[in-house]
Amino acid sequence: MFNTTVRTAFLSIILIVATHIAKAQDQIEKTWYNQEKTSKIQVYKARDGKFYGKIIWLKEPLKNGKPKTDDNNPDEKKRNVPIIGLVILRGLEKDGDKEYSDGKIYDPKNGKTYSCKITYKGNTLDLRGYVGVSLIGRTSTWTLAD
Repeated sequence: MFNTTVRTAFLSIILIVATHIAKAQDQIEKTWYNQEKTSKIQVYKARDGKFYGKIIWLKEPLKNGKPKTDDNNPDEKKRNVPIIGLVILRGLEKDGDKEYSDGKIYDPKNGKTYSCKITYKGNTLDLRGYVGVSLIGRTSTWTLAD
């Protein structure tokens, strides 16, 4: 009886610690302000194990009294899609302790999609968008919104 109780307690502690460690590995799964603080992006891990991000808030959500839409999307069929709820970050893979790479980021301001990588820095993310080689691109710093 005593051995069973001790064994159960020990297994429970291991499960709690393992769950905590697994959550710590996904440190970017939070809500972030973009650099200009005009939108909030919720970053989440999908079933495929990759990270995605969708716009969940806009400082100015309306245009001419209606919800803003993806007006600059190169696909005309998607130009009526609301910006709030739009997935702009796709397919990031964890690449080390604080690095995430091989993703794509969509900029609804110009309708272009870029390759991207992220460096996690605690309360900030350095997001590098680029075409081709990451040396040719731009870094934007997102700030924790939670």
